[in-house]
Amino acid sequence: MTIRDTIDLDYKNSLKLKDKIKISTYRLILSGIKELDINNRSGPQKKETDDNDIKKMLKKMIKQRTESIEVYKKNNRDDLLQIEKQEQEILSSYLPKQMGEEETKKICNEIIESTKASSIKDMGRVMGELKKNYSDSIDFSLAGKVLKELLNK
Repeated sequence: MTIRDTIDLDYKNSLKLKDKIKISTYRLILSGIKELDINNRSGPQKKETDDNDIKKMLKKMIKQRTESIEVYKKNNRDDLLQIEKQEQEILSSYLPKQMGEEETKKICNEIIESTKASSIKDMGRVMGELKKNYSDSIDFSLAGKVLKELLNK
């Protein structure tokens, strides 16, 4: 079952349960998928929207939610904060589990050693290796912070 099929099924179940937050979140996801379909059909390289395209879109949506959560925390908007957190959880459920800070540090150290990176100038090379090997399971904003810390020593 593809991610699209899973989301569609979950959307139909949320309609039956009349869960307003889930319904609105699934509608956002489905409209994003339709937009991807349109872009993929009309672009220079016509292709079908696959799971990887949907994962990229979901990651972008999660990043938007994370930024909104920070803003709502600063402005003490608990009502909006809870909605964003729930949306973020729903979006995250369709992606592989992200690594924690300790696992990310360990992997970053391994790649720094294997690529013989020695300064912040080598960060692009290390990030390239991370994207090639861990694109689904690593949080790249966290990895960026960890790499800056490790390469500035």
